[in-house]
Amino acid sequence: MSLDHAPDHIKLAVDLIELLESHDIDPSVAVGALTIALRDFQGKLERIDKEQAKLERIDKEQAKLENTDKKVSGA
Repeated sequence: MSLDHAPDHIKLAVDLIELLESHDIDPSVAVGALTIALRDFQGKLERIDKEQAKLERIDKEQAKLENTDKKVSGA
């Protein structure tokens, strides 16, 4: 089966499995390391999500201010 059209996360998973197996990494060590990596990347996603939400709130507030300015100036 070809991975040419597979989603990127599937390709990466296959590459990680091949890397770990080719280096004869003990499965319990691999699971421990992958668990740490997963937590790290989940934390990064949470920070990105919080920053995105913050930017969206700022954009909404800016739009409200612009609408208020237009109403006050009669535009």
